[in-house]
Amino acid sequence: MKKIGLLSDTHSYLDDRILHHLQGCDEIWHAGDFGTAEVIDALETVAPLRGVYGNIDGRDVRLTQPLVQDFELEGLRVLITHIGGYPGHYSPAGRALVQERRPGLFISGHSHILKVMPDPRLGLLHLNPGAAGRHGFHKVRTLLRFDVADGRVQNLQAVELGPK
Repeated sequence: MKKIGLLSDTHSYLDDRILHHLQGCDEIWHAGDFGTAEVIDALETVAPLRGVYGNIDGRDVRLTQPLVQDFELEGLRVLITHIGGYPGHYSPAGRALVQERRPGLFISGHSHILKVMPDPRLGLLHLNPGAAGRHGFHKVRTLLRFDVADGRVQNLQAVELGPK
């Protein structure tokens, strides 16, 4: 079993509440729009990081973070990209990715809206952790925590970090 902290859209902002909720995680996953490489460095001091770059990320982030993460963990195939959409409303690139790679878990960011949605048609769970940063239209900053074991997501928790 692996404990995962999932966040997105930090837009160069990290505070003690974010770092507090990531303590004890085996891995941190970031679904894009880090803002700066300093966010990457700070997260890597807490736990190993798997991330993707987002549309606002510059060269410093794009040098170390790919557009897509595709990996298996504890028997679960995971696919992460920043702009992917969600079940019934996938972006064209997101739809192509999930149809081609057939993940059990599809993660995207970008919308700043926390979503947890199954896609029974494609046999996957979609997660969007919302936005942990202060930039954007969202009112409350959020992230997700969960375990991955036996090929599935377990013990999923949505964490409200407070107003932006």
